Amino acid sequence: MVQARYDIAFRLYPYERVAAQSQPPRRHPVVIVGGGPVGLAAALDLGRRGTPVLLLDDHEGAGKGSRAICFARRTLEIADRLGAVAPMREKGVVWNIGKVFYGEDRLFEFDLSPEPGHRHPAFINLQQPYFEKFLMEEIRAAQARGAPLEIRGCNAVTALTDRGDHVHLEIGTPDGPYALEAEWLIACDGARSPVREGLGLSFDGRVFEDNFLIADVRMTADFPTERWFWFEPPFEGAGQSALLHRQPDDVWRLDFQLGWDIDRKAELDPAAVRRRVDGMLGQGAEYDLIWTSIYTFQCRRMERFRRGRVLFAGDSAHQVSPFGARGANSGVQDAENLAWKLDLVVRGLAPETLLDSYCAEREHGADENILNSTRATDFLTPKSEISAVFRNAVLDLARDHPFARAMVNSGRLSVPCVYDGMPLNGPDALDGPAVSRVGAPCPDAPVGDGFLLGRLGDGFTLLTFDVDAPAHVEEGGVVARRLAFEAPTGALRERYLGQAERAVYLIRPDQHVAARWAHCDEAAIRRALRAATGAEPWI
Repeated sequence: MVQARYDIAFRLYPYERVAAQSQPPRRHPVVIVGGGPVGLAAALDLGRRGTPVLLLDDHEGAGKGSRAICFARRTLEIADRLGAVAPMREKGVVWNIGKVFYGEDRLFEFDLSPEPGHRHPAFINLQQPYFEKFLMEEIRAAQARGAPLEIRGCNAVTALTDRGDHVHLEIGTPDGPYALEAEWLIACDGARSPVREGLGLSFDGRVFEDNFLIADVRMTADFPTERWFWFEPPFEGAGQSALLHRQPDDVWRLDFQLGWDIDRKAELDPAAVRRRVDGMLGQGAEYDLIWTSIYTFQCRRMERFRRGRVLFAGDSAHQVSPFGARGANSGVQDAENLAWKLDLVVRGLAPETLLDSYCAEREHGADENILNSTRATDFLTPKSEISAVFRNAVLDLARDHPFARAMVNSGRLSVPCVYDGMPLNGPDALDGPAVSRVGAPCPDAPVGDGFLLGRLGDGFTLLTFDVDAPAHVEEGGVVARRLAFEAPTGALRERYLGQAERAVYLIRPDQHVAARWAHCDEAAIRRALRAATGAEPWI
């Protein structure tokens, strides 16, 4: 197996020397296990809010291989709020166009960002180690500004016990073991989560009978910066489907469908990998193999993302197939959903039951991702003869008939979850656009020389359009600060007013709409704030 590291100048995480065993374990308000994108995002978000957080990672620095590469607009918006997006945009490869092929024929192409007025593109391609690196650099900057963030590498959780009012952790390091305590523990430690295993919790779902080969190659090529996907690719040895993506540093991601009954060792032999790559690129193509891996489609999740004082996020809580770019993107959304809620709970501004809304909302998001991922996988790998006949008939029709193209599923790409009908929602008392309905993530729009989302901040916002309202509304120590617009035009009006003349929005710290009205009613706003912080449901 080729396992070369990417050429990343990455400052290693420091790890703490072993505390003397005679000393009692130190208790931390929040401990995060896992230093991938989800754990780093959660740590940065909490630390920026002033909640002390300790992150433990069993490695020391960036991991091997590209792993996740497609980061969606919503993830970039979150990274923007966290202050880490600029180097991601600078390094990442921007793309909006995808093309779908059947054999040698191009069936159709799609544009993931057909409308203007967004700060960020639909997707960038950026290898996961870079994404982690840029989050880590912002963590270092936040530490320099005084954020209560601590990172320890080479610290592996070897045992844990939930003791009701805290979690006791046993930690292994190169210098020996030590113990610590966490008032709250966030498990971001991946699909094989030691935390989940240590608590004996199940991880149920479906494993699909197919394998896919990833090959990252470095080459100079004139392919356009687009997502190319083939059903029944015409190149020799490719399998039933193939995928081509461009990454930074002249690296290209190639995926090949292998089937179920394979010899993994033989398939990962560099000579075998090169035969497949040569089939796609043509004999004589010059390239270097820099990373290979084989993965199996799995769609599964925990029954509940909370177990007492332990909360699960990212792959430790749910797992989906890579086609659709739903893994890392949904995990970063988990982190954002959880961070502001846990911050309020730790500061005593919200009841612990607010954390149950994290479970409700992100379990809903996981189910949505699993449904889309399962449908894509069933289309990619038909499980019966009649399913294959249907799939191929759809592909044949899609050559000439646009209606059939909507049924072609090469991986429905990641979109943010809308929390329709969730417990924190207040009223939707505005005949406004569906894109900004209660539960939806706020759509961005140009505002002056910037964009709307960049002006919302990290707390609750009272967003008003042509309405008189207080400069801020406070309820139970939680403050919603007003952001006012008069006579909005263009995308801002289209996305927030539609045909309405005026509007008031209550926006959550994670930039989802908590409530909206056609006029200002301070009593209703206070009730909606109580609902959005879990103090009192909106009835």
